[in-house]
Amino acid sequence: MATVEPIRDINDLKKVEDVLSKNERDLLFFTVGTNCGLRISDILSLNVGDVRGKSHIQLIEKKTGKFKRFPINAKLRPMFEEFTKGKRADEPLFKTIFKHRLERVAAYYIIKNACQEAGIEEKVGTHTMRKTFGYHHYQRFKDVAMLQQMFNHSSLQITLRYIGIEQDQIGDSYSNFIL
Repeated sequence: MATVEPIRDINDLKKVEDVLSKNERDLLFFTVGTNCGLRISDILSLNVGDVRGKSHIQLIEKKTGKFKRFPINAKLRPMFEEFTKGKRADEPLFKTIFKHRLERVAAYYIIKNACQEAGIEEKVGTHTMRKTFGYHHYQRFKDVAMLQQMFNHSSLQITLRYIGIEQDQIGDSYSNFIL
């Protein structure tokens, strides 16, 4: 099984967002993934009341059972406010056309199809959003220890491998080594 990749190029990320902008739910779903670094199971478990009028998202991570609390950034705040208008606090944030909670397989196809339409050739999946968050967070802040803590990884090496930095460094080493 091949691992999925982060979206490394910010222009590619914008292309995916443009593709997804046709559907408010899908764009918000993707933006939550790329701006919060949550696992797909945690994104899909969010309810309207978890984000509407809030300054922070608080949840118990499905995989680890650990409490997580982090601020809602300036990009997501207005998106949440608009998207949640007129909705009940106890309803799923991301629903299907049949009013059921969006599931992992549907989320995968949303991401896969949008990336394909945007011309991204790397292997993508639901973890692409989390890895994209990590990759760009690392590029901006160069703080792998902070990312390790955010992702609950057991080592810095795991975090670097997870976000694709290790592979970038290996590629750069090969590219820049000429005898």
